[in-house]
Amino acid sequence: MKIYDKDISRRQFIKVTAGAAGAASLSNVAHAADKKQKRSATDRVTLGKSGLVVSRLAMGTGSQNGKVQRQLGQDGFNALVQYAYDQGITFFDTAENYPGMHDMLGIALKGFDRDKIQIQTKMPWWKSPNPQKELDRYRKQLNSDYFDTLLIHCVTTPDWDDTQKYIMDFLMEAKEKQLVKAPGVSIHGRLPLKTATLDDWGDVRMVRINHVGASMDVAAQGEQPDVNAIVANVKKMHDSGKGIIGMKLIGNGKFKDPQLRKDAMKFVMGLDCVDAVSIGFKSPAEIDEAIGNMNTYLNI
Repeated sequence: MKIYDKDISRRQFIKVTAGAAGAASLSNVAHAADKKQKRSATDRVTLGKSGLVVSRLAMGTGSQNGKVQRQLGQDGFNALVQYAYDQGITFFDTAENYPGMHDMLGIALKGFDRDKIQIQTKMPWWKSPNPQKELDRYRKQLNSDYFDTLLIHCVTTPDWDDTQKYIMDFLMEAKEKQLVKAPGVSIHGRLPLKTATLDDWGDVRMVRINHVGASMDVAAQGEQPDVNAIVANVKKMHDSGKGIIGMKLIGNGKFKDPQLRKDAMKFVMGLDCVDAVSIGFKSPAEIDEAIGNMNTYLNI
């Protein structure tokens, strides 16, 4: 078969075929760009300017202060941690203040490649007079030489950066010793949130955030949460380079209606100032739902 005939010159043929190839190439580039831009719950994301990379979704272990997870028993909890990891979740969130959860998570993660997972725990300022002693105990309980993030847990007063300065200084020293990669603070209240917005200490801020303000921060008991004001503060912290981890996305377990959980996820995934989120789970179905909702609303 002739490549061209009397009605099509060689120059025209080259022009046409080059144009077709170019269009195909542009189409491939566009397709690759679309594929590249698609985001998921299990993406590896960087927490602010900390340089620490975690999975966008973390598995929390503190539902009702860990009661929900403890009721699974060690074997059930082990299976749930393994399931989360198999789905791509590599970030595990716990705390000293969740009774027994350090030990349970340490057992559940035994045998995991430490370089492929990230562990976050939290130090309760109200019962940690000797931070070094506490950190050494955490390391033993969780079978880990270091922590990816270690937060001052549940600051509730506007002067936390003064009253907890001894822990703040200790965590920065621990970072220098590579015992903690990214120190930070877990915030419970509008006044300590304001302080965290103004204070440049640390790398990470864990904040309570959802679309209706359930279990979110107020300045005084009985006050209604101002979601817009909270988001504005979170954005300021993120813009300053702090890694932002969202919590209470499903209202501390209060959102029993699946649509409420979808709306909450849509709201938080639509923000440009939340790097990762932590959700407490008790079943594979809950993990699947959270991943599905995140994947949907990360890409609308």
